[in-house]
Amino acid sequence: MSSQPRVTISASTGVLIIASGLLLVLLWQVRSVLVTLMISVVLAASISPAVDWAESRRVPRWVAALVAYLTIIASLTGVLLLIGPTVLEQIELLISQFPLYLETIQKIAEQLALRLSEDSPSLVRELFNTQALTGWVFRSSQQLLLRSYGITRGIVGGVFTLILSLLISGYMVADSRTLIKSVVQLFPAPWNDRLEGQVGEVSRRMGGYIRGRLLVSAILGVAITAGLTILGLADFALGLGAIAGVTNLIPFLGPILGAIPALIVAISKGWWLFFWVLILFAIIQNVETYILDPLLVGSSVGIHPLYQLLAVLSGVQVLGIIGALIVPPWFAGAAALVENLYLKPKLKMETEAAATAKTRSGALPPPDFPEGLFPGESSSASSPPSPLAKETND
Repeated sequence: MSSQPRVTISASTGVLIIASGLLLVLLWQVRSVLVTLMISVVLAASISPAVDWAESRRVPRWVAALVAYLTIIASLTGVLLLIGPTVLEQIELLISQFPLYLETIQKIAEQLALRLSEDSPSLVRELFNTQALTGWVFRSSQQLLLRSYGITRGIVGGVFTLILSLLISGYMVADSRTLIKSVVQLFPAPWNDRLEGQVGEVSRRMGGYIRGRLLVSAILGVAITAGLTILGLADFALGLGAIAGVTNLIPFLGPILGAIPALIVAISKGWWLFFWVLILFAIIQNVETYILDPLLVGSSVGIHPLYQLLAVLSGVQVLGIIGALIVPPWFAGAAALVENLYLKPKLKMETEAAATAKTRSGALPPPDFPEGLFPGESSSASSPPSPLAKETND
């Protein structure tokens, strides 16, 4: 009779498992604090190069951080006061007319289907239910917003989270050296020095990513607003440009989401306008992909586009819109740590091991012998001359 294997768990392992479970529960309870901390780190990484530059000009670090944050807040406030009311007005008008646009699109689809078959219009009406489609769009948008809404504890909580993130990030930038020292000293040697050496690279990737995306999104928002105005959609150009600029902050999915409202408005006004708007977004998307992203964002992410897409989808699933914005830069920072602390040392060790194995296999260079001698020969004068030397003497 075969004995069944027994699984034994030591007391220390059991305590570790219980402590890990309690830690996960605690982290879930304070998830809003963790999100605030994640936002703060991203903001600090994006502003630190300007503060470092000012510090190199002998400006006190805390003064440079204060001036940088006041400049950002003043700029955002000015932009919101300048175009905010118009953008909100156009978006409200767009939302109110959205069902009418869908009905127009349904009629166009029915006319096209009528040319193909007499039964097609009824099929189109069943598949293209305006009320159901409108409800689905609003429900999906609502669920996406509620994930962020729940994390930040409502609109007031969201504003408070943003203000708190700015304050924490300002403290991080102003006293970054002391803060980094206090964190890395928790790790044993030599990992404390290794992690401290990677802070600059991690900050560069995270900050470079978020700065590049903000600048690219602002350029695209202005370009789309100008293009839609020229094409005859001036009544919605600023609102649609603002939507496209904000959604473009989300990699991969953002440009598609930003183009959909403009295309819906355009197709309801005629096929030719739809065609030109589609060309406009195609041109802008190619300019972003092949010119703006390589120039302004560059290789700051340092990971494969597929992994970037997975990071965006994971962020949206867990944190909603906030996750789509802050998870990719964190993923970029984590990629820098994995690359510099694991992949590069691993490749170096494998290269050295291959070189050592090749040396031990006998592929050594021939030893250096005295001139005119081979192994085993004597260098004494009594050695007989070679036949070639004898012929030469004769």
